Amino acid sequence: MNKPSRIAETHRLDLTHRPRRNRKAEWARRLVSEHVLTASDLIWPLFLIDSGKRRVPVAPMPGVDRLSVDEAVREAERAVKLDIPAIAFFPYTEPQLKDARGSEAFNENNLVCKACRAIKKEFAQLGLVTDVALDPYTSHGHDGLVRESASGDLTILNDETVEALVRQALTQARAGADIIAPSDMMDGRVGAIREALDAEGFLEVQIMAYSAKYASAFYGPFRDALGSAGALKGDKRTYQMDSANSDEALREVELDLDEGADMVMVKPGMPYLDIIRRVKDEFGAPTFAYQVSGEYSMIMAAAQNGWIDGDKAMMESLIAFKRAGADGVLTYFAPRAAEKLRSK
Repeated sequence: MNKPSRIAETHRLDLTHRPRRNRKAEWARRLVSEHVLTASDLIWPLFLIDSGKRRVPVAPMPGVDRLSVDEAVREAERAVKLDIPAIAFFPYTEPQLKDARGSEAFNENNLVCKACRAIKKEFAQLGLVTDVALDPYTSHGHDGLVRESASGDLTILNDETVEALVRQALTQARAGADIIAPSDMMDGRVGAIREALDAEGFLEVQIMAYSAKYASAFYGPFRDALGSAGALKGDKRTYQMDSANSDEALREVELDLDEGADMVMVKPGMPYLDIIRRVKDEFGAPTFAYQVSGEYSMIMAAAQNGWIDGDKAMMESLIAFKRAGADGVLTYFAPRAAEKLRSK
């Protein structure tokens, strides 16, 4: 039997407790692992485009492309094979289709609707998440309808926007969306969408509310992918949340759940792990995190420069969401992570 070392005797260490015993080998670490990440925890966001090209790289997001509908169907097949349960759509809308009211959002043949129908035809078992917000379709780049003053200042019109969002949500539900995900942060939109969906017979269509969506610098690459970065007039701080606030997030989540949200989301993810934890502890509802474009791009850029191990950083970031209390994560790493999990 090994005797206690001189240092142990000198400092009177309690040698009964040696936490390292549970870390001594891979099998032991697996036995005591507190959180597990699986492909079932992942939602894969896809960007759509209708430019005649099948794939268009998104420059600030290495490894991510804008996809034609045909290519989106191919990626849907990949998701099914990797056991990823759902994909989410975000459209790049050509400038000539944008206007102040976001009219293309209500076109039953827009990119999102085409992708929903095409994928449901081939892979009915795959969940489809559709974003409800007007910013991909508006000439001013905002999530809602606006009123412009004589001086050029913009006011986001909450109630008028909610009416437009209801119309957009119904358009997507008719095309086959399984989960409607309002990301606009307008007051009262979840209840209005739930009422409209139920009235039209879409009782089983779920709502994943972007309940705590912060006005964040981490959205930059996403806006480039959508083509909305240059169009945005002003900023979104009158409807997206202040990064200094935490209690406010709980009030927003409570309102959305009361209005009929089936799931709630915190966005961005990594800078707001504390919010995820508070939401899960307070409500116990299905809680999701969005690992946004800026988070993805930072990991990819550092990995490409040889500063970090990209795969290890990816997996470490994803398990952090689970540890914080998230039930699932929207992440551009989804297929790569699922392949990594499969190879274990």
